[in-house]
Amino acid sequence: MKIKSCCFIGHRNVEITEELKAEVKNYIEYLIKEENVKNFLIGSRSNFNYLCHSILEELKEKFPSIKLIAYECKSEAAILKSEKRKWEKIFSEMENKDVSVLCVDEIHEYKNKYTSGKAAYIERNQAMIDDSDFCLFYFDKDYIPLKKNFSISNSGTAIAYIYAERKKKIIKNFFDN
Repeated sequence: MKIKSCCFIGHRNVEITEELKAEVKNYIEYLIKEENVKNFLIGSRSNFNYLCHSILEELKEKFPSIKLIAYECKSEAAILKSEKRKWEKIFSEMENKDVSVLCVDEIHEYKNKYTSGKAAYIERNQAMIDDSDFCLFYFDKDYIPLKKNFSISNSGTAIAYIYAERKKKIIKNFFDN
């Protein structure tokens, strides 16, 4: 049976509720048990990605075979699970309090990571979509980013959603629920 992959893309500002968390967790468990999804591709910079990442860290105890794979833009950095204690110690000393960091099992450097321009996250999202069988979104078609001269058509999540549709990916949009 083919091992499948799933990516997560959502708006930067998403209200995280217990209901949303439970719904996302149940769907991820379904993907693991019923669809043989083992690789979870994650970007950054959004509340939705943070939610999905924290759920996956929790589910790794129950499903140790799943992998969290970070797709980074050139201005981003992920922390490998093997380096978690080292970085938590460094950040805790800097902050004078216990700091817990999110970490991943693997970092994937897609081909355009260092050559992408200002909107590198768009190319990163497209690389994640290309490498995925399932795409989990939090996409509100009426969402407008908090920047001047933006419309919904140039929201990063909107661009990714349209791209995933064109690529005929299996899409689950948690905003619709």
